[in-house]
Amino acid sequence: MLQFPPVKKHVAILGSTGSIGTQALDVLRAHPDAFEIDTLIAHSNASLLIAQAREFVPGTVVIGHEAKYTEVRDALADLPIKVFAGQEAIVQMMEQESTEIVLTACVGYAGLKPTLAAIAAGKHIALANKETLVVAGELVTALAREKGVNIYPVDSEHSAIFQCLAGEWENPIEKIYLTASGGPFRGKDKTFLSTVKREQALKHPNWAMGAKITIDSASLMNKGLEVIEARWLFNLRPEQIDVIVHPQSIIHSLVQFRDGSMKAQMGLPDMKLPIQYALGYPKRLDADFPRFNFMNYPSLSFETPDKETFRNLQLAYEALEKGGNMPCILNAANEVAVQAFLEERIGFLALSETVEYTMQHCSFLPKPSYDDYVQTDAEARRIAEEFCRQPAHQA
Repeated sequence: MLQFPPVKKHVAILGSTGSIGTQALDVLRAHPDAFEIDTLIAHSNASLLIAQAREFVPGTVVIGHEAKYTEVRDALADLPIKVFAGQEAIVQMMEQESTEIVLTACVGYAGLKPTLAAIAAGKHIALANKETLVVAGELVTALAREKGVNIYPVDSEHSAIFQCLAGEWENPIEKIYLTASGGPFRGKDKTFLSTVKREQALKHPNWAMGAKITIDSASLMNKGLEVIEARWLFNLRPEQIDVIVHPQSIIHSLVQFRDGSMKAQMGLPDMKLPIQYALGYPKRLDADFPRFNFMNYPSLSFETPDKETFRNLQLAYEALEKGGNMPCILNAANEVAVQAFLEERIGFLALSETVEYTMQHCSFLPKPSYDDYVQTDAEARRIAEEFCRQPAHQA
């Protein structure tokens, strides 16, 4: 009998040097017969991008920071790798004919344009960049439907919902529950939060993540962004999406069907599992990840999130209800606020204050186009930055 080698899935990684990107490469490293890396893309970490390219030898690499182009090109000159630089090159690499699936693992609004380009070129998306759907969910999902492109969620919560829906595509969802760990400040009041420092907020109790998403988790904005993302991924109304605090981070999310039955996806907190599921779908690939043992977790607990103290979650629901470009405003203001907090220019409570102020003062558009989103993002960032610079809000 003839033996044919397995067909490899061709992958491009947008954000290969970040937390999700490096974990994705761990997954691909473990499955060399299942995947072929076409493109590695990084923003500015030239040294790590070079090391990754030398190990995996993709056809192309792109460094977003154009000043680092020569460094990357010279370091890879002895390998058959094409090297490009700049934001337009990133977008162009999304259109490579051989690529089947693009893992969008970059952070923030920057993921929107290349993700749209990849969808327009007919590439399936493994979506770790939740801001893409937060900012322009209606635009992105409409284009995906038009092009027949699948969007596979990488966020652990949305991956959990996606896994619970396997075999249930014809059964309407009554409600979903996104679980939240509560972050490092679960149960704390505003008096405590008023003195929080950068180092405290970066110590997540369960997950190892990048700085931006870790701060978002501490403020519950990450869960707010996930609520908006879930609305577009699963075509839900805001009232069908609930958030519950689950400190152990074992149940990653739940689906409730119209007969009252519920499904949950469980496992130890490890981002490699949802990354592998998205890239390998519909197959479940072998993995040597640690296995969950019920005896190590004799009890699992659940709480209602404190939306009054952690205002960002409530603001995200309000932005979703308002619709239009309001989620884009929310996201832009939050990105500015998080950066200001990481630079120790504002205090922790000013994170939600910045977002709320910007939502109140930025121009609202009920039916935005792509160009409108670009202008909204710029306007919201300007308003948020001005707010952060006011002496009353500085740390």
